[in-house]
Amino acid sequence: MLIAPGVLLANAPAAVAQTAPAGTVSFTIAPQSVDGALAAFSAATRIQVLTPGAVTQGVGSPGVSGSMTAREGLNRLLSGTGLVARFLNTETVTVERVAAGGAVQLDPVQIEGNRTAAGPGALPPAYAGGQVARGGRIGALGNQDAMDVPFNVTGYTAETIRNQQAETVADVLANDPAVRTGFGYGNFSENIIIRGFPLYGEDLSVDGLYGTAPRQIVATDMFERVEVLKGASAFLNGAAPSGTGIGGGVNLVPKRADDEPLTRLTASYAMDSRFGLSADVGRRFGENKQFGVRANAAVRGGETAIDDEERSLKLGSLALDYRGDRARVTLDVGTQTQRVEQGRTVVYVGSVVPAVPSASQNYAQPWAYSEMRDTFGQIRAEYDILPNLTVHGAFGMRSMREDGDYSTPTVTRADGTSTISRLTVPREDFTVTGQAGIRADVRTGPVRHQLNGGFSALRTTNNNGYEFGATSTVNLYNMVDIARPRTTLAAGMVGDPPKVSEAVLRSFYASDTLSILDDRVMVTAGLRQQNIQVRGYNRTTGARTSDYDASALTPVVGLVVRPLKELSLYANRIEGLAQGPTAPSTAANSGEIFEPYRSVQYEVGGKLDFGSFGGSLSLFQTTQPSGVTDAATRIYSVSGEQRNRGIELMLYGEPVQGVRLLGGATFIDPELSDTGNTATEGNDAVGVPRHQFNANVEWDLPFLPASFPTVTLTGRVIHTGEQYVNTANTLKIPSWTRFDVGARMITDIQNRPVTFRAAVENVTDKAYWASAFGGYLTQGNPLTAKLSVSVDF
Repeated sequence: MLIAPGVLLANAPAAVAQTAPAGTVSFTIAPQSVDGALAAFSAATRIQVLTPGAVTQGVGSPGVSGSMTAREGLNRLLSGTGLVARFLNTETVTVERVAAGGAVQLDPVQIEGNRTAAGPGALPPAYAGGQVARGGRIGALGNQDAMDVPFNVTGYTAETIRNQQAETVADVLANDPAVRTGFGYGNFSENIIIRGFPLYGEDLSVDGLYGTAPRQIVATDMFERVEVLKGASAFLNGAAPSGTGIGGGVNLVPKRADDEPLTRLTASYAMDSRFGLSADVGRRFGENKQFGVRANAAVRGGETAIDDEERSLKLGSLALDYRGDRARVTLDVGTQTQRVEQGRTVVYVGSVVPAVPSASQNYAQPWAYSEMRDTFGQIRAEYDILPNLTVHGAFGMRSMREDGDYSTPTVTRADGTSTISRLTVPREDFTVTGQAGIRADVRTGPVRHQLNGGFSALRTTNNNGYEFGATSTVNLYNMVDIARPRTTLAAGMVGDPPKVSEAVLRSFYASDTLSILDDRVMVTAGLRQQNIQVRGYNRTTGARTSDYDASALTPVVGLVVRPLKELSLYANRIEGLAQGPTAPSTAANSGEIFEPYRSVQYEVGGKLDFGSFGGSLSLFQTTQPSGVTDAATRIYSVSGEQRNRGIELMLYGEPVQGVRLLGGATFIDPELSDTGNTATEGNDAVGVPRHQFNANVEWDLPFLPASFPTVTLTGRVIHTGEQYVNTANTLKIPSWTRFDVGARMITDIQNRPVTFRAAVENVTDKAYWASAFGGYLTQGNPLTAKLSVSVDF
């Protein structure tokens, strides 16, 4: 339905112009004053209502009862009152008096009639409470409702990102009980661990496309959602560029212009002296608002809560989109520069695990730094050949430059005695990536078929050099400044960094989801043929030193059964894929190239959706091959295995009006087998805790008067079990628990919605080793206070 601009509805009841947030709300608002009714509406929907002047004074509302959308509920509340409501954005509405003559002029309203919110081309709506989405991108299957797919996906919304003042993807993923994060090996990349397996920055996708996400630290300012797909995904996404993601993947959803005009400025502060300013502007144009523009810009910089550490960010992004009756096109471009000065790095260990230093202590050298610059863009298009037949494609590029001096201590004695040196690594990457496919939705008798087919390709080149500096002896607990060490070994440091590797990934896929009994039973089956080519080059001569070229076929089988509307039972078998190893020079079969690693995941589970509160319970097992060298024959083979077997619980929603929950628990048994060494056989994998808990609670204070701003208190608990540092399981770090608290207030100043947010992370200032993944230690951040204020114009 389309209401054109300028249409006058004589004596019309009050109406909500444009688009209100998706989903239904259960209203029980009795007849009362409009002020009281609007306060109850705001509490039920968490939409801020602005009432300029005294327009509501002395006016009564008929109330509203029943389950309906926020727009319908507000319609009924204001029916016959002579008032009209307009949405300034999806979170704020203003109430005004109808112009003389009883006519209400409505802004354009467009409702899509043939594309459901859970369809493969549309973003799933937010779940009750607004913290997570009802679904997410399931790779080649597109955007899907979580209840309709045999996989486990959680999409964290823009509301969660803003309210928690999450600056990076790792900050967002701190909400997930199946995810933990640490730093990369010797640098500051956010190493994401999902179900006990790593996911590197190169292997994050943007709008379903590999290769365009920033490599090390990803700022959240340009993204609407952070979606986590738990489990292997070689069929759904293809092999990841750097071969990680066996335990799960992360997809970043770019921001798009909403129907409501948006101009939002946010000022922020974080301990000790880190200030920031960001702008988020969105507009739609055209008779039917078919053209959209969304721009984001952010700058942040200053000292963090870690002694002498400074971090800065410069970011800019632009999102353009077109949505027509049959065609949809998006273009996303962006650039970000992250710089870390004297950043607290990881700690390498020898035969002892050192006691953790104080929470804010820094053991980096003054000359240590890292600067990461990424420029990226991608275009995506869909076209409906028929109402049930769609072709789609995407193309993207990314250029990256990193420079840094790194100083990472290696602890050799329990008293903190350590060695430290310098590593300088200039690096440049360039990636070209794309995909194309076709979707069809057809019926053969009583069976519905959702067909998908297509291909993907990615090519990336890596240029880098290195320079090692001399080693010095220091102490972790009493670090002294040393002069920048002289160079002892260098390669590729003259002129531009030389090319050292080139990787090309290609794949073709096809799948069919068969549904019967009104989609109560759905079976998904698919295949992807993947080819991986990796070439290595000598930094000095440019000669090719290695050539890897292998292919593999990765299938998927999934089942969904919905005996009740509120219950979805599922099962899947899916594989992960990564480049296979080459036998090391110390092996008798040195240089032998092995087939790609094929991990296998089995998962069964159930999902519940009670409308305002939901959750999931899953049991999973993932096996990942590993290479071992036989001690007697010195033959290297892919015969070892890591098996992560676990149970995962997730809860989310608003079970009681004004109270929101988000969290869960994960239990994992990470066993090593066929290691070829009795000292490691049957041991736990390195850096994988056996249990993880998360609990996040938000409470809207209910006892404040209707005229008072909306105030919300927040609290979060994160607990992680002990982790082994070595495969012999002789070294480990203890379990840790972190507490975060916060509050926010939404009010209006001169008829402008304003949100104040405050939070304290690690409120007890606990010192702890957060991660031992990779066999090195990442220390958790100290007590960090954050403040921000956002104004919508």
